[in-house]
Amino acid sequence: MGALSGQGQPALATTASGWTTEAGDLVRGVAGGFLFGVPLLFTVEVWNIGSAATPQNMAAVLVLTFVLVVLLVHTAGFRRSQDMSFPGVVRDATQAVAVGVVAVTGVLILLAEITLRTPFADALGKIVYEAAPFAIGAAVACHLLSQSPDKTDGGAARSADREGLRGTVADLGSTFVGALFVGLNIAPTEEIPRLAGASSAPMVLAVMIASLIISYAIVFQAGFRNQWARREQHGILQHPITETAVAYLIALVASAAMLVFFGNVQPGDPWALVLTHVVLLGLPAAIGGAAGRLAI
Repeated sequence: MGALSGQGQPALATTASGWTTEAGDLVRGVAGGFLFGVPLLFTVEVWNIGSAATPQNMAAVLVLTFVLVVLLVHTAGFRRSQDMSFPGVVRDATQAVAVGVVAVTGVLILLAEITLRTPFADALGKIVYEAAPFAIGAAVACHLLSQSPDKTDGGAARSADREGLRGTVADLGSTFVGALFVGLNIAPTEEIPRLAGASSAPMVLAVMIASLIISYAIVFQAGFRNQWARREQHGILQHPITETAVAYLIALVASAAMLVFFGNVQPGDPWALVLTHVVLLGLPAAIGGAAGRLAI
Protein backbone atom coordinates (compact mmCIF):
# COMPACT_ATOMS: atom_id res chain seq x y z
CA MET A 1 0.00 0.00 0.00
CA GLY A 2 2.88 2.35 0.87
CA ALA A 3 4.50 1.77 -2.51
CA LEU A 4 1.25 2.37 -4.33
CA SER A 5 0.68 5.57 -2.36
CA GLY A 6 4.20 6.77 -3.06
CA GLN A 7 3.81 6.13 -6.77
CA GLY A 8 0.50 7.98 -6.85
CA GLN A 9 1.77 11.17 -5.24
CA PRO A 10 3.85 12.41 -8.22
CA ALA A 11 0.91 11.80 -10.55
CA LEU A 12 -1.40 13.75 -8.23
CA ALA A 13 1.16 16.56 -7.99
CA THR A 14 1.50 16.66 -11.77
CA THR A 15 -2.28 16.74 -12.16
CA ALA A 16 -2.59 19.56 -9.61
CA SER A 17 0.17 21.51 -11.36
CA GLY A 18 -1.57 21.01 -14.69
CA TRP A 19 -4.88 22.29 -13.33
CA THR A 20 -3.11 25.31 -11.78
CA THR A 21 -1.46 26.14 -15.11
CA GLU A 22 -4.76 25.71 -16.94
CA ALA A 23 -6.55 27.98 -14.47
CA GLY A 24 -3.80 30.60 -14.84
CA ASP A 25 -4.10 30.51 -18.63
CA LEU A 26 -7.87 30.95 -18.41
CA VAL A 27 -7.66 33.83 -15.93
CA ARG A 28 -5.04 35.53 -18.11
CA GLY A 29 -7.21 35.03 -21.19
CA VAL A 30 -10.31 36.49 -19.52
CA ALA A 31 -8.29 39.42 -18.17
CA GLY A 32 -6.79 40.08 -21.60
CA GLY A 33 -10.24 39.93 -23.13
CA PHE A 34 -11.51 42.59 -20.73
CA LEU A 35 -8.49 44.82 -21.33
CA PHE A 36 -8.97 44.71 -25.09
CA GLY A 37 -12.73 44.35 -25.40
CA VAL A 38 -14.38 46.43 -22.69
CA PRO A 39 -14.87 49.64 -24.77
CA LEU A 40 -17.02 47.79 -27.32
CA LEU A 41 -19.06 46.20 -24.52
CA PHE A 42 -20.43 49.68 -23.84
CA THR A 43 -21.16 50.60 -27.46
CA VAL A 44 -24.83 50.76 -28.41
CA GLU A 45 -24.01 50.56 -32.12
CA VAL A 46 -22.49 47.12 -31.61
CA TRP A 47 -25.57 46.02 -29.64
CA ASN A 48 -27.82 47.23 -32.47
CA ILE A 49 -25.68 45.61 -35.18
CA GLY A 50 -25.76 42.34 -33.27
CA SER A 51 -29.53 42.52 -32.78
CA ALA A 52 -30.07 43.11 -36.51
CA ALA A 53 -27.55 40.52 -37.71
CA THR A 54 -28.71 37.65 -39.88
CA PRO A 55 -27.59 34.06 -39.26
CA GLN A 56 -25.31 34.35 -42.29
CA ASN A 57 -23.66 37.49 -40.87
CA MET A 58 -23.18 35.86 -37.49
CA ALA A 59 -21.62 32.79 -39.07
CA ALA A 60 -19.28 34.96 -41.13
CA VAL A 61 -18.20 36.93 -38.04
CA LEU A 62 -17.55 33.72 -36.11
CA VAL A 63 -15.48 32.25 -38.93
CA LEU A 64 -13.50 35.47 -39.39
CA THR A 65 -12.91 35.74 -35.65
CA PHE A 66 -11.74 32.14 -35.43
CA VAL A 67 -9.36 32.50 -38.39
CA LEU A 68 -7.89 35.70 -36.92
CA VAL A 69 -7.49 34.11 -33.49
CA VAL A 70 -5.79 31.06 -35.06
CA LEU A 71 -3.25 33.37 -36.70
CA LEU A 72 -2.71 35.28 -33.46
CA VAL A 73 -2.31 32.10 -31.40
CA HIS A 74 0.19 30.74 -33.93
CA THR A 75 2.14 34.01 -33.77
CA ALA A 76 1.79 34.99 -30.12
CA GLY A 77 0.55 31.95 -28.24
CA PHE A 78 -2.40 31.65 -25.87
CA ARG A 79 -0.42 29.76 -23.20
CA ARG A 80 3.01 30.05 -21.62
CA SER A 81 4.08 26.64 -22.98
CA GLN A 82 3.17 26.89 -26.64
CA ASP A 83 2.20 23.91 -28.72
CA MET A 84 2.73 25.09 -32.29
CA SER A 85 1.32 21.96 -33.89
CA PHE A 86 -1.81 22.55 -35.94
CA PRO A 87 -4.08 20.63 -33.51
CA GLY A 88 -2.59 22.57 -30.61
CA VAL A 89 -3.12 25.93 -32.29
CA VAL A 90 -6.72 25.05 -33.20
CA ARG A 91 -7.38 23.88 -29.63
CA ASP A 92 -6.01 27.09 -28.12
CA ALA A 93 -7.87 29.25 -30.63
CA THR A 94 -11.10 27.43 -29.82
CA GLN A 95 -10.49 28.03 -26.12
CA ALA A 96 -9.76 31.73 -26.70
CA VAL A 97 -13.01 32.16 -28.65
CA ALA A 98 -14.90 30.24 -25.97
CA VAL A 99 -13.41 32.51 -23.29
CA GLY A 100 -14.64 35.52 -25.24
CA VAL A 101 -18.13 34.11 -25.69
CA VAL A 102 -18.55 33.14 -22.03
CA ALA A 103 -17.13 36.42 -20.67
CA VAL A 104 -19.22 38.56 -23.01
CA THR A 105 -22.38 36.61 -22.24
CA GLY A 106 -21.83 37.06 -18.52
CA VAL A 107 -21.27 40.82 -18.79
CA LEU A 108 -24.25 41.38 -21.12
CA ILE A 109 -26.45 39.49 -18.66
CA LEU A 110 -24.95 41.47 -15.78
CA LEU A 111 -25.74 44.75 -17.58
CA ALA A 112 -29.28 43.53 -18.43
CA GLU A 113 -28.58 43.87 -22.16
CA ILE A 114 -29.57 40.22 -22.33
CA THR A 115 -32.57 39.15 -20.26
CA LEU A 116 -35.13 36.38 -20.32
CA ARG A 117 -37.26 38.62 -22.53
CA THR A 118 -34.53 39.15 -25.14
CA PRO A 119 -35.21 37.23 -28.36
CA PHE A 120 -32.70 34.45 -28.87
CA ALA A 121 -31.51 35.80 -32.24
CA ASP A 122 -30.90 39.27 -30.75
CA ALA A 123 -28.97 37.86 -27.80
CA LEU A 124 -26.89 35.59 -30.03
CA GLY A 125 -26.02 38.44 -32.38
CA LYS A 126 -24.86 40.66 -29.54
CA ILE A 127 -22.71 37.86 -28.13
CA VAL A 128 -21.12 37.02 -31.48
CA TYR A 129 -20.21 40.62 -32.32
CA GLU A 130 -18.99 41.47 -28.82
CA ALA A 131 -16.98 38.25 -28.47
CA ALA A 132 -14.65 39.09 -31.37
CA PRO A 133 -12.48 41.69 -29.57
CA PHE A 134 -12.60 39.63 -26.37
CA ALA A 135 -11.27 36.57 -28.18
CA ILE A 136 -8.51 38.64 -29.77
CA GLY A 137 -7.54 40.03 -26.37
CA ALA A 138 -7.52 36.56 -24.86
CA ALA A 139 -5.34 35.26 -27.70
CA VAL A 140 -2.61 37.89 -27.35
CA ALA A 141 -2.74 38.51 -23.60
CA CYS A 142 -0.01 36.01 -22.74
CA HIS A 143 2.39 37.29 -25.40
CA LEU A 144 1.92 41.02 -24.85
CA LEU A 145 1.45 41.28 -21.12
CA SER A 146 2.72 38.09 -19.52
CA GLN A 147 5.56 38.40 -17.05
CA SER A 148 8.67 36.29 -17.07
CA PRO A 149 8.47 33.45 -14.57
CA ASP A 150 11.93 34.43 -13.29
CA LYS A 151 12.32 37.23 -10.78
CA THR A 152 15.06 39.35 -12.29
CA ASP A 153 17.19 41.82 -10.40
CA GLY A 154 15.80 44.61 -12.53
CA GLY A 155 12.29 43.71 -11.44
CA ALA A 156 13.38 43.66 -7.80
CA ALA A 157 14.90 47.12 -8.20
CA ARG A 158 11.71 48.48 -9.71
CA SER A 159 9.74 46.94 -6.85
CA ALA A 160 12.01 48.61 -4.29
CA ASP A 161 11.62 51.97 -6.06
CA ARG A 162 7.84 51.73 -5.74
CA GLU A 163 7.61 50.98 -2.02
CA GLY A 164 5.99 53.30 0.49
CA LEU A 165 4.38 56.64 -0.26
CA ARG A 166 6.01 56.95 -3.68
CA GLY A 167 4.56 53.62 -4.80
CA THR A 168 1.13 54.47 -3.41
CA VAL A 169 1.03 57.82 -5.22
CA ALA A 170 2.20 56.16 -8.44
CA ASP A 171 -0.50 53.49 -8.16
CA LEU A 172 -3.28 55.98 -7.44
CA GLY A 173 -2.15 58.31 -10.21
CA SER A 174 -1.88 55.54 -12.80
CA THR A 175 -5.29 54.21 -11.73
CA PHE A 176 -6.89 57.63 -12.24
CA VAL A 177 -5.22 58.12 -15.63
CA GLY A 178 -6.17 54.61 -16.78
CA ALA A 179 -9.76 55.12 -15.63
CA LEU A 180 -9.95 58.38 -17.58
CA PHE A 181 -8.34 56.82 -20.65
CA VAL A 182 -11.07 54.16 -20.90
CA GLY A 183 -13.97 56.07 -19.36
CA LEU A 184 -13.69 59.13 -21.58
CA ASN A 185 -14.71 56.96 -24.53
CA ILE A 186 -17.93 55.97 -22.77
CA ALA A 187 -18.96 58.77 -20.38
CA PRO A 188 -20.40 61.20 -22.99
CA THR A 189 -22.39 58.54 -24.86
CA GLU A 190 -25.93 57.25 -24.36
CA GLU A 191 -24.90 53.78 -23.17
CA ILE A 192 -24.66 54.55 -19.44
CA PRO A 193 -28.08 56.30 -19.21
CA ARG A 194 -29.61 53.46 -21.25
CA LEU A 195 -28.16 50.81 -18.95
CA ALA A 196 -29.10 52.81 -15.86
CA GLY A 197 -32.71 52.96 -16.99
CA ALA A 198 -32.94 49.16 -16.97
CA SER A 199 -30.94 48.62 -13.78
CA SER A 200 -31.97 47.46 -10.32
CA ALA A 201 -30.34 47.53 -6.90
CA PRO A 202 -29.15 43.89 -7.13
CA MET A 203 -27.69 44.60 -10.56
CA VAL A 204 -25.76 47.63 -9.28
CA LEU A 205 -24.37 45.57 -6.40
CA ALA A 206 -23.41 42.78 -8.81
CA VAL A 207 -21.60 45.27 -11.08
CA MET A 208 -19.63 46.57 -8.08
CA ILE A 209 -18.58 43.05 -7.08
CA ALA A 210 -17.67 42.16 -10.67
CA SER A 211 -15.60 45.35 -11.01
CA LEU A 212 -13.58 44.48 -7.91
CA ILE A 213 -13.07 40.85 -8.94
CA ILE A 214 -12.04 41.68 -12.52
CA SER A 215 -9.61 44.44 -11.54
CA TYR A 216 -8.07 42.22 -8.84
CA ALA A 217 -7.66 39.36 -11.30
CA ILE A 218 -6.03 41.60 -13.93
CA VAL A 219 -3.41 42.99 -11.55
CA PHE A 220 -2.80 40.15 -9.10
CA GLN A 221 -3.93 36.84 -10.63
CA ALA A 222 -3.53 36.91 -14.40
CA GLY A 223 0.26 36.62 -14.41
CA PHE A 224 0.81 39.87 -16.31
CA ARG A 225 4.10 41.70 -16.01
CA ASN A 226 5.41 42.66 -12.56
CA GLN A 227 2.64 40.75 -10.77
CA TRP A 228 5.11 39.08 -8.41
CA ALA A 229 6.74 42.43 -7.62
CA ARG A 230 3.38 44.01 -6.79
CA ARG A 231 2.59 41.18 -4.40
CA GLU A 232 5.88 41.69 -2.56
CA GLN A 233 5.36 45.41 -1.95
CA HIS A 234 4.66 46.53 1.60
CA GLY A 235 3.92 50.20 1.09
CA ILE A 236 0.92 52.21 2.18
CA LEU A 237 -2.30 50.66 0.80
CA GLN A 238 -0.28 48.24 -1.34
CA HIS A 239 -1.69 44.97 -0.04
CA PRO A 240 -3.60 43.35 -2.94
CA ILE A 241 -6.99 43.66 -1.21
CA THR A 242 -6.60 47.22 0.01
CA GLU A 243 -4.98 48.34 -3.25
CA THR A 244 -7.88 46.87 -5.24
CA ALA A 245 -10.48 48.52 -3.02
CA VAL A 246 -8.81 51.95 -3.04
CA ALA A 247 -8.18 51.75 -6.79
CA TYR A 248 -11.88 51.00 -7.31
CA LEU A 249 -12.83 54.05 -5.26
CA ILE A 250 -10.48 56.13 -7.45
CA ALA A 251 -12.19 54.70 -10.54
CA LEU A 252 -15.59 55.67 -9.11
CA VAL A 253 -14.39 59.21 -8.40
CA ALA A 254 -13.06 59.47 -11.95
CA SER A 255 -16.37 58.13 -13.28
CA ALA A 256 -18.38 60.69 -11.32
CA ALA A 257 -16.15 63.50 -12.56
CA MET A 258 -16.53 62.40 -16.19
CA LEU A 259 -20.30 62.03 -15.94
CA VAL A 260 -20.67 65.50 -14.41
CA PHE A 261 -18.30 67.01 -16.98
CA PHE A 262 -20.33 65.64 -19.90
CA GLY A 263 -23.70 66.36 -18.28
CA ASN A 264 -24.92 62.77 -18.01
CA VAL A 265 -25.61 63.42 -14.32
CA GLN A 266 -26.59 66.72 -12.75
CA PRO A 267 -26.00 67.93 -9.17
CA GLY A 268 -29.76 67.87 -8.49
CA ASP A 269 -30.36 64.32 -9.72
CA PRO A 270 -31.55 61.69 -7.21
CA TRP A 271 -28.58 60.12 -5.47
CA ALA A 272 -29.70 56.60 -6.41
CA LEU A 273 -29.69 57.52 -10.11
CA VAL A 274 -26.28 59.19 -9.80
CA LEU A 275 -24.87 56.16 -7.97
CA THR A 276 -26.19 53.83 -10.66
CA HIS A 277 -24.55 55.86 -13.42
CA VAL A 278 -21.26 56.04 -11.52
CA VAL A 279 -21.16 52.31 -10.73
CA LEU A 280 -21.95 51.33 -14.32
CA LEU A 281 -19.22 53.57 -15.72
CA GLY A 282 -17.03 52.34 -12.87
CA LEU A 283 -16.80 48.88 -14.44
CA PRO A 284 -14.82 49.93 -17.55
CA ALA A 285 -13.07 52.64 -15.52
CA ALA A 286 -11.85 50.05 -12.99
CA ILE A 287 -10.52 47.90 -15.83
CA GLY A 288 -8.78 50.94 -17.28
CA GLY A 289 -7.35 51.70 -13.84
CA ALA A 290 -6.01 48.15 -13.59
CA ALA A 291 -4.39 48.55 -17.00
CA GLY A 292 -2.84 51.82 -15.83
CA ARG A 293 -1.29 50.09 -12.82
CA LEU A 294 0.10 47.38 -15.07
CA ALA A 295 1.77 50.01 -17.23
CA ILE A 296 3.98 51.44 -14.49
